[in-house]
Amino acid sequence: MLNLAILISGGGSNMEAILKAVKKHKIPVNPSVVISNKQDALGLGIAQKLGTRTEIVDSHGYKGASWEYDKKLVSVLEKYNVHPKNGLICLAGFMRIMSPEFIKHYKGRVLNIHPAILPSFPGLHSQRQAVEYGVKYSGCTVHFADEGVDTGPIIIQGIVKVHDNDTEETLSKRILRKEHHVYPKAIRLFCEGKIKVKGRKTVLV
Repeated sequence: MLNLAILISGGGSNMEAILKAVKKHKIPVNPSVVISNKQDALGLGIAQKLGTRTEIVDSHGYKGASWEYDKKLVSVLEKYNVHPKNGLICLAGFMRIMSPEFIKHYKGRVLNIHPAILPSFPGLHSQRQAVEYGVKYSGCTVHFADEGVDTGPIIIQGIVKVHDNDTEETLSKRILRKEHHVYPKAIRLFCEGKIKVKGRKTVLV
């Protein structure tokens, strides 16, 4: 069974959805640790209540993609037996860009979720961009993290209809609810060995 680490920066609602799915035996994975780069992340308390160990690796003073910071992450991940051959790392509202060295070290083992239908609207404020562009559908994407920003191979996507009277806030809430269903599903597929990467594409087997 794979050892799972979840990285958060805030409330950790996706983290909570994942851990609850694990508790319900919907994902065959061992939740080893939840790591936050913020000492005051509310998600830490939620993780502890759900029986998962937590760590803080403070990122204050580290700007941009930093291997110096990420080496500290690797040290904590190894402490909880999350290695490239037996681990899975899920970014769940982790507000940092991973360094190329970290991505290379855990190649094919880092998942991320983004609140848009990639490749549309990568980066920040995706929901605002969707509303401003007047798209009729938006949603969320679970993808492998690579050296770019929201550019890794796409695993699965969830669709959300955009209403004419939507604001960034109302659309964000509906997309987040969809994320809570899609992310655990993608993790289950990974843990069951059902995702194969072929170039830019993934194939579900």
